[in-house]
Amino acid sequence: MTNRTVFLEKFILEPKKIGSITPSSSFLTKKMLATLPWDKIETIAELGAGTGVFTNFIAQNKREACRVLIIEQDLEMREALQTKFSSFYYGTNAEKLDVLLQRYDLPQVNCIVSGLPFATFSVTLRNEIMEAINRSLKPGGIFVAFQYSLQMRKVLKQHFSEIEIEFVPLNLPPAFVYRCQK
Repeated sequence: MTNRTVFLEKFILEPKKIGSITPSSSFLTKKMLATLPWDKIETIAELGAGTGVFTNFIAQNKREACRVLIIEQDLEMREALQTKFSSFYYGTNAEKLDVLLQRYDLPQVNCIVSGLPFATFSVTLRNEIMEAINRSLKPGGIFVAFQYSLQMRKVLKQHFSEIEIEFVPLNLPPAFVYRCQK
């Protein structure tokens, strides 16, 4: 099965967990990840990795010594990622990000990349994830996420000192990229 087919099937079965009918486009991937300071990132976490569009970019651009933690709830998608990127660390719950870092003896991260569909989460879960992100991100660290609306702007302003928002029309659906600094 192709990544698009897997994604569509998962979206139909659990739209609140998947959040989109198709993986992120190359345009969105580049907007999210191309300008990250790859030469300075020692540890990075990806939340909601899905079929691995961002994971693949991370693998191709990270320094050799960079440690990567991937969070993906869906068992089938996570197992496929573990097979392809066996040197990375894995977990299932974004709200436990800081606990997973401790379990794997990883430091606070320089960067967190998120594909999580925050708009479909309960306020409680969204707050738990944001608190885990705050505990897990180094001072000066970068949080970059995409969403299909501007709904998260207010929430992110409560947690980050700097926020930039860019629109990416060449994605299905079009998306907003939030780049935040702690």
